[in-house]
Amino acid sequence: MPLALWALAVCAFGIGTTEFVVTGVLPGIAEEFGVSVSTAGYIATVYAAGVFVGAPLTTVLGTRVERRRMLAALMVLFVAGNLVTALAPTFGAVLAGRVIASFTHGAFFGIGAVVAAGLVAPARRAGAIAFMFTGLTVANVVGVPAGTLLGEALSWRATFAVIALVGVVGLIGVLALVKRGERPAGARVRPEFAALADPQVLLAMGMTVLGFGGVFVSVTYLAPMMVEVAGFSESAVTWVLVLFGLGMVVGNAAGGRIADRAPMPLLLGALVALAATLLAFTWGAHSQAASLVLVFLVGAFGFATVPPLQMRVMDKAAHAPTLASALNIGFFNLGNALGAWLGGAAIAGGLGLTAPNWIGALLPLGALVLAVAAAALDRRAGAAPAAPAVAAVRE
Repeated sequence: MPLALWALAVCAFGIGTTEFVVTGVLPGIAEEFGVSVSTAGYIATVYAAGVFVGAPLTTVLGTRVERRRMLAALMVLFVAGNLVTALAPTFGAVLAGRVIASFTHGAFFGIGAVVAAGLVAPARRAGAIAFMFTGLTVANVVGVPAGTLLGEALSWRATFAVIALVGVVGLIGVLALVKRGERPAGARVRPEFAALADPQVLLAMGMTVLGFGGVFVSVTYLAPMMVEVAGFSESAVTWVLVLFGLGMVVGNAAGGRIADRAPMPLLLGALVALAATLLAFTWGAHSQAASLVLVFLVGAFGFATVPPLQMRVMDKAAHAPTLASALNIGFFNLGNALGAWLGGAAIAGGLGLTAPNWIGALLPLGALVLAVAAAALDRRAGAAPAAPAVAAVRE
C-alpha cells in the first residue's frame, strides 16, 4: 500500500480513539465536574450528532478545496477540538470540544475514502479503503484501552492531550505523503447533492444505517450484559471489548480483500451472518465461552460490510462521490445512535439485558432486504458495479 495510506490510517486511528475512548473516561469526567455518569454520557451523544451534521456541512464547505489541503484542515480542526476538551474549565467546554472534533470525522473518512481509492489500481480500491479504516478498528484494540489506562493513571485530560498529539502526527503525515492534486472534477455543490437522489445510493445508505444499527443495539449494552448475564467481572469487560475490536480488525481486512472481487456476495453473506450471530448471542450471552466467540464474530461480520458499502456509495454516486462518501460515514453514526436508542428502550421496557441481541438481529435482516433490492436493480440495469469514480479522484 502507498505510504499516503499509512498517513490516512494514523489519522483514522486518532479519530477512532477519540470517538470510543469516552466509555473508559466517563467516570473521571463526571467526578471532576460533579455531574452524573448519564449526564457525562452527553459527550458521546453530541459527538455522534456532530458527525451526522458535520459530515455534509464540512464536505460542502470544502468542495472547492484541493483534497490534500482539505484533509489537512480537518486534522487541524481535530487537534483543536481535542485540545479544547483536554483544557476545558467547565463541562460545557468539554461538550464544545467534542463537537469541534466531531466535525472532522465524517468529512475526513468520506474524503479520505475517495483519496484512498484514487491511490491504487481499480482492482484494489476496496482494499485501500479498508486499509484506511484499519486505523479506526485498531483504535478499539489499542487506542481505547491505552487511553483508558492513561486516564486512570494520570487524568482524562491527559488522554485527550495525547489524542491531540496523534492528530498532529497524522497532520504531518498527510502534508508529507499525500500528493497535491487538482480540485476534483464534479466538485460543484449541485452535482454532489444530485448524486444523492440515485436510488442505489439511497439503498446503500439504508444498508449502512440498518447494518451498523444492528451491531450497536447489542454492543452499546455489552458491559452490563457481560457482567450481569455472562458473569464476567467488571475489570474483564475491557478485554471483552478488546476482543470485539479484534473482530473489527479481522472483518475490515477480510472485507477489503473480498470486496474487490465480489462486493455484493460479500455484503449479502455478511448481513446474513451478522443477523444469525446476534440472534445466537441472545442465548449465548449466558455462557462466558460462547460470549467471547460471539462478541468477536459480531465485530468481524459487522465491519466486513464497511468496505463494500463505502465503495458502493462512491460507485453509485460516480460523478460526484465526495459528499455521498462523507454522508455515508454520518449514516454509520446514525446507525450507532439508532442502535443505542433501540437497545436502551428494550431494556427500559423490561425485556432484559439480552433483548438488544435479538432486536439487533432484525436490523441487518432489514439491510439484507435492501441489499437484495439493490442487486435486483443491478441486474435490471444489466451492468456489474463499475469504477467510474476512480478516474475522477486519481491524483
